[in-house]
Amino acid sequence: MAARRKQVWLPKLVLALSAGLALSACQDTTANEGPKSERPVLTATAKFEPRVTRRSFVATIRPRFESDLGFRLPGKVAHRLVNVGDAVKQGQVLAVLDETDLRLQLAQAEAERNAAAAAVTQADAELNRVLALRRQGWSTAAVLERQQLASEEARGRSARAERAVALARNSLSYARLTADADGVVTAILVEPGQVVAAGQAAMRHARLAEKEAVVAIPESQLAQARTGEATASLWSGPEKIYAARLRELSPSADAATRTYIARFALPNAGPEVQLGMTATVTIGEVGGEKVARLPLSALHNEGKGPGVWVVDVDKRPALRPVTVRGYEANEVLVASGVSEGDEVITLGVQKLDAGQRVRVVQALRF
Repeated sequence: MAARRKQVWLPKLVLALSAGLALSACQDTTANEGPKSERPVLTATAKFEPRVTRRSFVATIRPRFESDLGFRLPGKVAHRLVNVGDAVKQGQVLAVLDETDLRLQLAQAEAERNAAAAAVTQADAELNRVLALRRQGWSTAAVLERQQLASEEARGRSARAERAVALARNSLSYARLTADADGVVTAILVEPGQVVAAGQAAMRHARLAEKEAVVAIPESQLAQARTGEATASLWSGPEKIYAARLRELSPSADAATRTYIARFALPNAGPEVQLGMTATVTIGEVGGEKVARLPLSALHNEGKGPGVWVVDVDKRPALRPVTVRGYEANEVLVASGVSEGDEVITLGVQKLDAGQRVRVVQALRF
């Protein structure tokens, strides 16, 4: 009988001890738990502005004026004085033709001028003698008239000889190819010893006074290119923004790419903007609706539509549904759902809890 009582009592004792140990463990766990720590977050301040649609295009820096320079008369190239990439000043000599024949032509013209001047002197002297004889009655009117015509003819030949000398001197000066403005040599098309024709392109010269960004615009963006505000930045220095102004838009599309060539003037481009550099032209168009630009990482969707976490006055995150108007690069355009000045959490939105306090470690302004 005693053994049976012992068998009944022993399981009850084990159950009681197990329950006591479990309750003690729960009490210890509850005692060790403290209040949740504040979660550090990054935020962005919501600021509503008129919507600006931006489009970026790859551009190339080109000169506004680039021309082929050539000699104004035929001849043999004697010297080439510049190379590709050389900066030149206005009036600087770039190349020279062989001047032997041109100097002979100048000497011939000067000799003819001297002969014509001597003929004028002789004709004037004859005219004076005829006039003296006419006063004395020893000459006729016909002789006087003939001598006056001869004197006028001599002076005309002298003037023609003077013009021939001027033309010969001009031809000699044309043997020197000079730069008509400050710029840079972009191409060499002739070499010493080469015989060139009049007007044949010898060098390509680009003026540095005005620079442009050349862009290929698709037909869907033509209206924005005409009316929008444009800026440009270099790939080598994206931190500096240059004002851009549409100067020329091609009236027809390229047959291969079906795009329209647009030239944007860069009035503030300095020497750091080199020809041939790659740039980005951004065209913005202001719309009527106001939107808040926020990072894409701020969006959170639990299957009920897009929303964002906003830090309330108690430093607790609150999920607010928002209306999205569009996406641009790494930004989202929010039309409603947040208010001006709200602190929107931008990172780690999937791990937030509405009841947990947060601590703002950095606030970005968009």
